[in-house]
Amino acid sequence: MKSTRRIMLATVVAAGGVLAANASVPSGLKAQVGTVSIRAARLVDGTGNVLENARVVVRGDRIVAIDHEATATYDLGDMTLLPGFIDAHNHEYWHFNPQDRLHTGRDGENPVQAELSAAGEAWKTLQAGFTTIQSPGSPEDKDLRDWIDAGRLPGPRILTSLAPFSNNRLSPDSMRALVRLRKAQGADFIKIFASESIRTGGAQTMSDAQLAALCGEAQAQGLRTLVHAHSDASVRAAVGAGCTQIEHGIFVADSTLKLMGDTGTRFDPQCGLVFHNYLDNWSHFDGIGNYNAEGKASMEKGIGLALDVFKRALAVPGLQLAYGTDAVAGAHGHEAEDMVCLVNEVGADPMRVLELATSVNAKSLGMEDRIGTIAPGMAADLVAVAGNPLEDITAVRNVRFVMKGGKVYRNTR
Repeated sequence: MKSTRRIMLATVVAAGGVLAANASVPSGLKAQVGTVSIRAARLVDGTGNVLENARVVVRGDRIVAIDHEATATYDLGDMTLLPGFIDAHNHEYWHFNPQDRLHTGRDGENPVQAELSAAGEAWKTLQAGFTTIQSPGSPEDKDLRDWIDAGRLPGPRILTSLAPFSNNRLSPDSMRALVRLRKAQGADFIKIFASESIRTGGAQTMSDAQLAALCGEAQAQGLRTLVHAHSDASVRAAVGAGCTQIEHGIFVADSTLKLMGDTGTRFDPQCGLVFHNYLDNWSHFDGIGNYNAEGKASMEKGIGLALDVFKRALAVPGLQLAYGTDAVAGAHGHEAEDMVCLVNEVGADPMRVLELATSVNAKSLGMEDRIGTIAPGMAADLVAVAGNPLEDITAVRNVRFVMKGGKVYRNTR
């Protein structure tokens, strides 16, 4: 199967012109030669600092200096330069099949079509300014991750859990063994389903002992754990098991939010993109699994619940948050919408939101020494948007320049 996927990905590379249809820079896969510089009216560095008329100097794949020289290889005028955005929860492999329906393993789509589609979704995400994403739950991510890392495909840097843990019939010892196997297979972290979907009520599904086995073994193996948990009981159980990060938490209580803050458990709620995307694209999902009338009603209610959870989470002292959109089929290329949601609907401070999507997320991935900040020595992941997102957050929708690892993938001034 691995060799088959490599052949498929080679087909994707041969079809590179399709992937680059919306790009203005055909050299996206070529390494930068020598030293280049990027200048903009303002620079937001990801840690709360703003520099006016700053220039970033890049050599190879690294930032080597920040200065105020007037000349630059790329003069971006009145744009705002930011670190490459990071999405801590993104299902990059999810896509719509040739029948314009959610791809499943039984829909008749052939493997080449699936791999081409996944590469196309990765391209959309990169073009939206997201240079790094974390994908919880797709074994197919591995080759996509590796081919992007090798420079054979354009796309965001991908961290993947490979297949998630959802079988609650396994013994704790079996789960520990599978965690070790997942590490050997190349997983960057472990994804666990501790509760049902919101579409079926979100009740706890994994026992406390199972969660303790999974998260304990992952910690012993040096792997982080991301736990899908909607009910308050499932969130509390995951915190008690020492899991690293909780996803969603749509029904979480204030006392449990405080518990997460006290224990250092990171929380990754979503602001609204995932719900709006499902509802706006309902015809593509309707009738597949639990995408039914009851599921749709649950997601409609989920919009308000998600906003409330995020408002309460932002107010909890010491609670570490992440910016994860849960982008699925239909949402790739729109991952910045949750930044807009956080400012305009939740009332969050724009600077805090930009930090969430850059330096804070980098820390959540354990990559704060490489990405998430514009500073000498960091990876040359740079995004420029038209306008000033500190004054109008909707500027993050208008990405004009994307550099990842010193390579330019978008320049549409």
